[in-house]
This record gives sequence, C-alpha cells and structure tokens, in this order.
Amino acid sequence: MSSVTGFGLGLRPVHYPAILESRPGGIDWFEILTENYMVPGGRPLRTLERIRSDYPIVMHGVSMSIGSTTPLDRTYLRELTELARRFEPAWISDHLCWTGRRPTNLHDLLPLPYTQEALDHVAARVSRVQDVLGRQLVLENPSSYVAFRNSTMTEWEFLSELAAKADCLLLLDVNNVYVSARNHGFDAIEYIDAMPAHRVRQIHLAGHTVLPHCIIDTHDAPVCDAVWALYGYAIRRLGPVPTMIERDDAIPPLEELIAELGHARALSAEALRAAA
Repeated sequence: MSSVTGFGLGLRPVHYPAILESRPGGIDWFEILTENYMVPGGRPLRTLERIRSDYPIVMHGVSMSIGSTTPLDRTYLRELTELARRFEPAWISDHLCWTGRRPTNLHDLLPLPYTQEALDHVAARVSRVQDVLGRQLVLENPSSYVAFRNSTMTEWEFLSELAAKADCLLLLDVNNVYVSARNHGFDAIEYIDAMPAHRVRQIHLAGHTVLPHCIIDTHDAPVCDAVWALYGYAIRRLGPVPTMIERDDAIPPLEELIAELGHARALSAEALRAAA
C-alpha cells in the first residue's frame, strides 16, 4: 500500500493522453472513480495500470450505499476488494449516503436522517465493509439540499460519532460543507471545528453552481474564493491533510487544473505557517 501525501487530482479519461505522454509534475497522486474501473478488462484498466506505475492512487466510490437498509452488495464488495488488491490504493473512500434500494440505483447521493438509530445502523455496516476490505473505510460528507425533520443531531455530530463508533476515517469535502451550509443555514466554521483531526484522511475541493434557491455541487467550475477561504481555515485547524481537486464537467486542459492545484498547495503552506 502506497503512502499518499500532498496534492492530487481526480483522474479523468480526457486527460489520459496528456498524463501518459508527459507524466506531468505538480500532481502527487490521482483519485480514481472506483466504478469506472470495476470492469473485466479493456482500455480503462490498461490505462490505469500505466498511470499507476508512475503515480500513487486512491479509490473513491459512489455506489456502496452505506446508508441503505438494503443488505450490502456482496458482489460489489468482492469486486471492490479485487480492484484494491490489483492497484494497491492508499485508501478507499465512499459517501455517507444511500443511493436507492437494490436493484434500483437512483445514481444520486441521498441524505440520511441523523438519528441514533441511523448511526447504529450505518456503523454496523461500515464495520462489515471494513472486515471485508481488511482496512479502514474513508467516508465523505455529502452535499445536501433537503433535511429530515426527525434528525436529533447535526451532520458533523453524526460524522464524528460514526468515525469513533466504527473506527473509520473521514474525507472532508470542503466544498460540500460550504454548499450545505448555504443551503441549510448552518455555520461552516462550526462544522470544520467539530471534525476529529486524527480521523480526517483526505480533503476534497471543487466548484459549484449558484441558483436562486440553492447551491448545487456540480464540479463544473474552479474553486471559488469562499471555498478557498474555508479550505485555508480547515488546514489551520486540521493540519496538512492530503488534498485533491474534483472536476467532472466543463473539464479544462490538464495544465489549468495543475495550476489550480498549485494554488491549493500555496494556500495550504500559508495556512500551516499561520498555524505554527
């Protein structure tokens, strides 16, 4: 298993040629979308093998549905484990959400009620997944647009309790914190302050779309100034957490994302100096 530090990018097929041809600097590692490579063969796996020989990777999934009441998908977990054995990611992450009830996948990251019953349910499922994988799972805070009236704790309280109860790790998506804070009216700083620093394994940064009635986590724009500011605060609070930028639509040339990643690197260094 590789040790990953520093700054990474989400690996996207449009950038395969540039990565393979020039092996660009300024990228310490890549995050792959797990389900894109859970295939029996073909170009994606061949390309990933070549890229993996030059860069560490981490795996990030969208289909575990850890919050569902449907039994865990054993076929999915077996294929996930096999992929991890083949490519040796530094860690494996997914989202604190549910995506439907099998066999239906709604292809959306749906929110949970933040209750003790849900906490006990998800913690048990996380523990089973970790037993299968033979490693800690990393769970990401989702962006959300609705909330449950029967929630008895905040999202950040739920995440902190879950990490302790299941002994898992956290992926702090700073953009998602900002998006959800604006949508629901909570304090993003309070959210960051509540994160257990020793549990936060990775940070995500991304762009979003501002609509008249809400903000949508679209990953189709550069990181905005407000999210950069929140990221700087997170680094001062949490320390030098490995950080990556997600871009899934309106994807620019690779050099533009490397430049944006350079801004994250500089901002992180500045925040760490301020915290020293």
